[in-house]
Amino acid sequence: MKLLAATTRYYLRLTVGLFALASVLLYLGFDWALRNEIEELLYNRQLHLQKQVARGLPLPAPAFADNLDRSPQPRPLGFSDTLLLDPVEDEMVPYRQLTFRLQPARAGSAPEWVTLRKSLVETEDVLLVVVGVLIVVLALLLGGVVALNHWLARRIWAPFQHTLATLRGYDLQRHQPLSLPTPTIDEFGELNQALNTLSERLVRDYESLRQFTENAAHETQTPLAIIQAKLEQLLQAPALQDDEALATLVSDAWGGTQRLSRLHQSLTLLTRLENHQFAPAQAVSVQLEQVLRDRVAMLEPLLEARQVQLTLHADPPLPELTMHPGLADSLLQNLLHNAIKHNHPGGRVDVRLNRRGLEISNTGPTLTTDPAQFFERFRKHNAASDSPGLGLSIAQHICAYYGFGIAYDFTQVGNRHTLRVQFP
Repeated sequence: MKLLAATTRYYLRLTVGLFALASVLLYLGFDWALRNEIEELLYNRQLHLQKQVARGLPLPAPAFADNLDRSPQPRPLGFSDTLLLDPVEDEMVPYRQLTFRLQPARAGSAPEWVTLRKSLVETEDVLLVVVGVLIVVLALLLGGVVALNHWLARRIWAPFQHTLATLRGYDLQRHQPLSLPTPTIDEFGELNQALNTLSERLVRDYESLRQFTENAAHETQTPLAIIQAKLEQLLQAPALQDDEALATLVSDAWGGTQRLSRLHQSLTLLTRLENHQFAPAQAVSVQLEQVLRDRVAMLEPLLEARQVQLTLHADPPLPELTMHPGLADSLLQNLLHNAIKHNHPGGRVDVRLNRRGLEISNTGPTLTTDPAQFFERFRKHNAASDSPGLGLSIAQHICAYYGFGIAYDFTQVGNRHTLRVQFP
């Protein structure tokens, strides 16, 4: 719900509540005033009749039979309400009546009880007119509030909508801070100024992080490459042929630098993914089937060494995704390498690609924990493995980067591990 709609709702509730209360009070006030006026009129008629009788004059004939009623029998005195049948309208009509005891001036005459009546139909008509006017005024007031808020939403809130649209289209990779204008409304001006300052800090921090990542990747990869090259030369030195213990130490050091190099490359890739350092302009249309077949061909030596059989099924129509070529290759590399490396001799890897997604299923060790935990960094099937445990984490980050879904399932029947990537 929009902010203006929420505030309008409260305004309408308050307006309706106050107007309803005021209407009830006004109705009761009008009713009391009109009844009081009728009672005063009846009381004046009573005084007039009493004066006439005191002077020995007869009671005047009423204009309507219902307006005056005389009875020798005692009746309750005072004001009261009653209903009488209107012969013309053939319906019951409310009356306000005043009953009093009238003593004739002639001595020895018996008293009688006189009832004066006044129709309340005119009073009810007035009240209905008042209620109708109040309802019309309430409708106009509510319509005015809604129209005013609609106008405010388009005019006064226009700077906020402009700021919101600018934020939605803002791309930090352009290395440009926001340049929001200063509107005439103070609150929106303060908001835009705060966002401009925040974006400037973000650009500076992002640029510093990007430079640090690039420098760290370059400055650490070069020494690692030199160390690896020197260790490879040392392994080929004739002096190591006669010293098996020294050769083992040098070989272990070379293997450690290999693992360190892979760990460095993986962490660098994760950092670049998390910081969105792959520009959208670098994305191209990728034929995933061709990339998949090329990657499978490159892994043939590993498949033979592990004695694992791989089967590839491609169901047309095949997807054509817009991705960074390096990320597409890295995604398939990590998924296939995971399925092969965590397999057993004589195992199988089944790869199926269609327009909905990619599925890689392989035999492997039994799992006793939630497979989803292997998407975490440095999580491995075997703690003693020389793998850094970042392959599935990288695959998950690449999928999240492009809005793909990824899931890991394990079936105990046949010890099948299945990784599914769902394309948008």
